[in-house]
Amino acid sequence: MENESLFQERIEEAAKVIRALHDEKPNTCIVLGSGLGPMASRCKIEAEIKYTDIPFFPVPTTPGHEGKLLLARVGNTLTYMMQGRYHFYEGYSTQEITFPFRVLAYLGIKNLVLTNAAGGLNPEMNPGDLMVITDHLSMFCESPLRGPNMSTFGPRFPDQTHVYDQGFVEMILRISSNLNIPVRKGIYAYMRGPQYETPAEIRALRTLGADAVGMSTVPEAIIASHSGLRVLAVSCITNLAAGISDKPLSHKEVMETGAAASEHSIALVEAFLQELL
Repeated sequence: MENESLFQERIEEAAKVIRALHDEKPNTCIVLGSGLGPMASRCKIEAEIKYTDIPFFPVPTTPGHEGKLLLARVGNTLTYMMQGRYHFYEGYSTQEITFPFRVLAYLGIKNLVLTNAAGGLNPEMNPGDLMVITDHLSMFCESPLRGPNMSTFGPRFPDQTHVYDQGFVEMILRISSNLNIPVRKGIYAYMRGPQYETPAEIRALRTLGADAVGMSTVPEAIIASHSGLRVLAVSCITNLAAGISDKPLSHKEVMETGAAASEHSIALVEAFLQELL
């Protein structure tokens, strides 16, 4: 990573472009993972910009990730919505992957809602289930904090005891109960990809206590935590991981299952955002 002053200059340059989009300052950003794309069509979009028009924002290359930042109103709540995210397997560093969240934290957001598609490791889970993340395994994640510390955001050695906000976990479980939408709690394991995990890797992750596995979310959550943001993360279990099911794994299955579960995912997130007022 570049030195801190140069990185800060890039953050400020990107922030200036985003700040010009709207007079009101959202305090929440949501990353629309697999299955949540349709949520944007249910909101009032007040402004939008392509990632390619924001200085130093990477460009998503994975199918289903459009590459736009929206300012969308959910009920009375104005929020940033990221249509598309970045992954380490695309060739970006974890610092590049998480750059937008440094920018949004600089702009004053306080809350980050992360959603993703994940493989299920817990035998009690089925494709289409939703899981609120309570903790993660990040051993295979190159830390996005590697290099000079951004001391304006957080300390050199940040505590990771509560990356995922317990109050948010309790809130989403209460909302899910009120809406009669089952939501499980679980631990998410990060893997670099793009290949899916081997059966041996899945057995190891299960032994370590993981309930789901995926190729995103953890770098973003680490940076958000370091920046002082409250984080909520929800996984849609789109397939059973290798060795748990005899069915071959495919990205098509991930997309199809995410789309099928989108109504429940969107309803949960909409209700959550409106409670943040």
